[in-house]
Amino acid sequence: MAANLGNIMKQAKMLQEKMARLQEDLASRTVEATAGGGMVSVTVNGRFEVVSLKIEKEVVNSEDVEMLQDLIMAAVNEGVRKAQEMTSSEMAKLTGGMNIPGLM
Repeated sequence: MAANLGNIMKQAKMLQEKMARLQEDLASRTVEATAGGGMVSVTVNGRFEVVSLKIEKEVVNSEDVEMLQDLIMAAVNEGVRKAQEMTSSEMAKLTGGMNIPGLM
């Protein structure tokens, strides 16, 4: 029984180390999303941080600020969704598809 517990603890520690490396790796990976036919583009990393936001000057109109706000929100939300998919996919590879509560 003690040998099994020791083996389980060793496996848990190895998984924890792999997860830490994966989180570091994901922080350097990015996804890109656009809105308005590319008029607004955003880059989001694996930590769900916006690392780049580009707005084409043609979409900037002081008469229609709400449209620009909507385009920015759409691009950011799509970028975050893509980053979540990337993270979930990589985590599933690491855990063998097991759903482990509290992981990412």
